[in-house]
Amino acid sequence: MDVEEGNREIIIGGETVVPGESKLLKISIDRLPTGTLIDIPIYVFNAKKPGPVLLVQAGLHGDEINGIEIVRRMLKQREFKVKKGAVIAVPILNIFGFIHFSRDVPDGKDVNRSFPGTKTGSMASRIAYHYVTEIMHQMDFAIDLHTGGAQRHNYPQIRFTEEDEKSKDLAQIFSPPISFASRLIKGSFRNAAYRMGKPAIVFEAGESMRFDDHAILEGIQGILNVLQHFGMVTKKDPLFVERERTILLKDRKWLRAPTAGMFIPEIINGSELKKGQLMGIVTDTYAKHTKRIKCPFDGYVISVNHQAVVNQGDALFHLGKGIS
Repeated sequence: MDVEEGNREIIIGGETVVPGESKLLKISIDRLPTGTLIDIPIYVFNAKKPGPVLLVQAGLHGDEINGIEIVRRMLKQREFKVKKGAVIAVPILNIFGFIHFSRDVPDGKDVNRSFPGTKTGSMASRIAYHYVTEIMHQMDFAIDLHTGGAQRHNYPQIRFTEEDEKSKDLAQIFSPPISFASRLIKGSFRNAAYRMGKPAIVFEAGESMRFDDHAILEGIQGILNVLQHFGMVTKKDPLFVERERTILLKDRKWLRAPTAGMFIPEIINGSELKKGQLMGIVTDTYAKHTKRIKCPFDGYVISVNHQAVVNQGDALFHLGKGIS
């Protein structure tokens, strides 16, 4: 993946970060009803040597905390002290959602459905607008960190844009356990980046409001893989060995609850499954009726619902066929 290189200043919120400088900046967004000012913290690490600008962001959905912990650990371990290029690291994009344990902002809108936003729109729209105008135009590519929502646990995976070969290349460089092309969603960060001609990938791992150390470590290693690939850092994390291959998926399918009841999974997330293999059961509380859920094709499970009591039609397992 080729990226146009060039030594540059990073300017955010009227403050300039010159080559060789690191700063913590903030973008003021709004106030709480109490008058307390809410702003987005942004770390900028700008090396002296020219190179690409990578945006690493988390907390676009406020309840998805694994990505926030990925960025926090990398900041603590000084992993973003790059030798060339620059890193813009955003630990929590949706501050409002984070403090309310919510995916959305207080008016119920999703920031990740509000890009590119407007200057005088809803709170979500204003957050997106400031983000596009202050940050996104300065990046060369981006890694957007997410988790599963609504008690769905995502096995560590990268989603890229099929129409964008550079994002597919970036996914391969990240080297996750599983990777697949995912359609662009109107109003999403990745869609806005695509329209700006800037490749972006989404790392999905774990579930909302739960720390998952495996997911966190996979995310850290993937970001380090990207930094190392572009020569931005030279350090290699001794906790990991190089992955032989990433499993590329196609023809994904959600399996849904055939009836209401208690849901008991019988497989481990991330497992390779065979057609007809038992995946779980949905049963009533009186042990009178049980529905068995079997794998419809050979493939891999990439998400499991951890909700114990389900209604008919609820999404239980996400499966994908591997591309040989």
